[in-house]
Amino acid sequence: MQWADVLADPCLRDLPYKIELDGYGRILMTPASNHHGRAQASLAHRLANRFASGAVITECSVETADGVKVADVAWLSDDFLARHGETTPYPQAPDLCVEVLSPSNTAPAIAAKAALYLQAGAREVWLVDEAGGRTIHGSEGVRATSAFAQAADWPPLF
Repeated sequence: MQWADVLADPCLRDLPYKIELDGYGRILMTPASNHHGRAQASLAHRLANRFASGAVITECSVETADGVKVADVAWLSDDFLARHGETTPYPQAPDLCVEVLSPSNTAPAIAAKAALYLQAGAREVWLVDEAGGRTIHGSEGVRATSAFAQAADWPPLF
């Protein structure tokens, strides 16, 4: 299955799940909680207020080496937007991809997803836990602070 097939399938439009594809085109679904949705909204709002340019989106679809993954929140630089516009899914990862962790996430699976975003071109990936703390990942591994000056001094996110 291709991402365009997922978007066009009326049976998949109103599911209360986050949908992604694996490298074989199989659909992966994870349930979303209200806490997860609130965390996404809070993060998107905070990013939009911190970054003077670019755009912040939720549910950002990205083509990776293991199928289409969907970042909970992403920040797209003006340069990224000029190159890719509203392409769906994006052929490379935006500058910043954020995943809000939930109890169904396993450490190996979420680490693999962060690595996929970085391999696909993200400059940074944030993994935000249920308490609002974040782990920042760059191409070199875990970072103590964000490389984005606008976001380097954040307290817990919510």
